[in-house]
Amino acid sequence: MHAQPASAQRTGWYVAESTAHPAKMLPAIARRAIIAYSQPGDLVLDPMCGIGTTLVEATRLGRDAVGVELEPRWVDVAQANLAHARGRGTSGTGRAITGDARRLVDLLGAELAGRVALVVSSPPYGSSVHGQVDARPGHGVAKYDNAYSADRANLGRVTPDTLLAALTEILAGCNALLRPGGLLVLTARPWRRRERLVDFPGQLTRIAEQAGLVAFERNVALLVGLRGDRLVGRPSFFQLDRVRKARQRGLPLRIIAHEDVMVFRRPSTRSRPGTTNGDGSPAPDQTGTPEPSHPPSRRPRNPAPRPAQAGPRQVPVQVAASTPVTTLSHAHE
Repeated sequence: MHAQPASAQRTGWYVAESTAHPAKMLPAIARRAIIAYSQPGDLVLDPMCGIGTTLVEATRLGRDAVGVELEPRWVDVAQANLAHARGRGTSGTGRAITGDARRLVDLLGAELAGRVALVVSSPPYGSSVHGQVDARPGHGVAKYDNAYSADRANLGRVTPDTLLAALTEILAGCNALLRPGGLLVLTARPWRRRERLVDFPGQLTRIAEQAGLVAFERNVALLVGLRGDRLVGRPSFFQLDRVRKARQRGLPLRIIAHEDVMVFRRPSTRSRPGTTNGDGSPAPDQTGTPEPSHPPSRRPRNPAPRPAQAGPRQVPVQVAASTPVTTLSHAHE
């Protein structure tokens, strides 16, 4: 558990310019995932690295890290964060490069193919709930730092269908760079579009499987505070505003106070072309090397039983006291 708010988690390790990014990954989530799913000396990748939270936390933990980011502004901040952390004595190395993550293999493949132990990333989504506000009596509320980019081609501003198509390409690139048995961690929450709930974590699970990855775990990070023995919500202004307005219109919406932390694995074997399981997902080539057991850095506490017949893989959903990644804070400032 981690009771510090997001700003406190970054204090001393991130430059002041980091606050301008509208949807920063929570350091505690990145840190917990890196500890759980990798070992010191491993290579960690974030294909949508933003201000470099994954990279900073990886280098603090003795891992090497590389990130890709489309916006030069955020690459500069990520590099500044890495330099700042390095000055405080990190034992790993890290770098961020400017590029389109849909071309991940072209950008990094010759150097990193089959070498990445862990991917940790938070895809852009639900821009309406991100950013910061300045409320002044008599002047209303002014939003600022609430956009990923001014470029309408940025994935934080495109249509949902375009976003999912792009993320499918990005995850396929991650699969190509992961070593056999390597893991990919995505953190995301459901969000609302025109008051309708969008199951973004479910969408990510489907496209990850389309990209050739296999579901490994699904965990929950609570985005709340702790006051004594009570959990206290810490929603953003944008979340509160949308829920209040919806309730005024008679829609009984509630604040979303968690993120899904989904873990996928690259199989050790490649699928035969056209071969699928009963659920339509790619089937491993049984003539290849058997898949490894769970990596020594991470063994699920309550693995779900595998069905005898072919069908959807059952993945444990761990919550509350048994949650491997339970963060008592808010993810987006």
